[in-house]
Amino acid sequence: MKRFVLGFIIGLVFAGIVLFLIGYAAVHYGERKVTVADGSTILLHLEGDLPEAPPVQIPIPFLQQEQPMTVLDVWQLLRKAAGDPRIRAIVLEPRDLDIGWAKLEEIHDDVLNFRKSGKPVYAYLRGPTAREYYIATAADKIYMSPEEELDLKGIRAQLLYFKGTLDKIGVDMEFEHMGKYKDAPDQFTKTAPTPETLEVTNQILDQYYGNLVDVIAKGRNKKPQDVRAAIDNGPFVGKSAVDAGFVDELLHEDQVFGRLKTALNAEVKRIGGEDYSRAQLAGFTGNTKIAYVVGEGDITRGATHENGTESGITATSMVKLLRKVENDASIKGVILRIDSPGGDGIASDDILHAAKELAAKKPMIISMSDLCASGGYFIAITGDPMIAYPNTLTGSIGVFFGKVNAKGLFAKLGITETVLTRGRFADIDDIAAPLDDAGKAKLQHELEVFYRGFVERVAEARKRPYDQVEPLAQGRVWLGAQAKQNGLIDALGGLDAAVQMIKQKANIAASEKIDLVTYPPRRTIWDVLFNRSDDSAEIASRALASVGVRGLPIESLMHGGTLALLPFQVEVK
Repeated sequence: MKRFVLGFIIGLVFAGIVLFLIGYAAVHYGERKVTVADGSTILLHLEGDLPEAPPVQIPIPFLQQEQPMTVLDVWQLLRKAAGDPRIRAIVLEPRDLDIGWAKLEEIHDDVLNFRKSGKPVYAYLRGPTAREYYIATAADKIYMSPEEELDLKGIRAQLLYFKGTLDKIGVDMEFEHMGKYKDAPDQFTKTAPTPETLEVTNQILDQYYGNLVDVIAKGRNKKPQDVRAAIDNGPFVGKSAVDAGFVDELLHEDQVFGRLKTALNAEVKRIGGEDYSRAQLAGFTGNTKIAYVVGEGDITRGATHENGTESGITATSMVKLLRKVENDASIKGVILRIDSPGGDGIASDDILHAAKELAAKKPMIISMSDLCASGGYFIAITGDPMIAYPNTLTGSIGVFFGKVNAKGLFAKLGITETVLTRGRFADIDDIAAPLDDAGKAKLQHELEVFYRGFVERVAEARKRPYDQVEPLAQGRVWLGAQAKQNGLIDALGGLDAAVQMIKQKANIAASEKIDLVTYPPRRTIWDVLFNRSDDSAEIASRALASVGVRGLPIESLMHGGTLALLPFQVEVK
């Protein structure tokens, strides 16, 4: 008993010390002011994911360094640094990036815009793949270490199908869908891609690869055909990367800074990108506030009172967020930034309704990130201007419904079931029985109603007849460049273009500086632990979401209902 009491007391003391240290760090780290020396060089590490919504901030220095910057953070950093007389140069170090092609376009173009200031950008590569090299081509010089490998060999699409596995365990996934291209369920119901899947996937590969070649050709002053021929010989180890013209020199990091010292004819004073992003620059922002509202992740309904178990875009939190912006008199315009493959159809409809109410009171435009497809596209069709990157995945206007039939698995495990029902379709979602013909017809009718409503909303928002929009639907995924040609969006561009567009709509002078206010706001773990608001619960869930299984819409499927979801996940290799 004495040992138990002693252990309990020691545990309390230890917990108190930990809480004190966290509290001390939260207060002092939050108050810490960043000083930028004259003649500074920004060391910009870009690693892992670059989210749209700000992650939960852990105000402990060694943990803070592990947290990613958002796309908006990087955009603002490069814009601020371009006009900051204290900044002389940037050393760019992209590594292990896990972002889509549209975000690659944004960062690449932001670096090019920074270079217009006349300040040099050097890129130093570690373990580079096509992603890291894509961004590096915007730099003046590209370096990597003597023994490094440039893993540049083209791109591929890898399609996985699980029907064979499900058959072995006696599970059948039953789906009904609207749109011949709405093939999200195929990974569970087929063993190979359909002609429609191959058509769209090859189209995406063609555009991505063509864009990669063009970016490299412009950045390295080569002809596109020469770049294609060189890539066919990849990957490139050490000197072969220099010989191919993809890298300028093989140097260690300290030698790269030596080259920069010579170019600047001055000592290199380093400042980290995260630190510089918090530094103040007089006159960088204005007094006119524009809300930058982020919707990121799968769309689900959420609980009436969020309890921290939800992640992605929940209708509950997103509707509250939109209403908060609507009721803020200081906000003069709204950029709704969407990075979502879709999800629950009813949740998407709730969010669209709230977005329309906001748009009726404040000028708004839609900015698409890597993904704005299916339910993601649904919440974007407010009737306001829509802008996307050429390589954004969008469209996918279609719906599906699915359920598990584990009858075979139950038989293998010796599980028996007795079902008693009242109502003709009471057992339509029974997991131990297949859908009968009447059940399939019932679901198909419901999907037809929802699908028609989806297309009608698109037609209304795009101000086009239903019969012109429906052929562009069918669940087909379009790249941003194609969506622009087909009239599903209004313009191509990134954050610079989005800001120009909202200024024009809100009657703000093009030269006027604005203050972009992010929603949801950046919060610390301290806020989350001691604030029981729904917003805090939502932010806490974002911090935990990264441990889940990627690629499969587990959360959306578990919530049930009609799904408006991107047919596949695109991860460029």
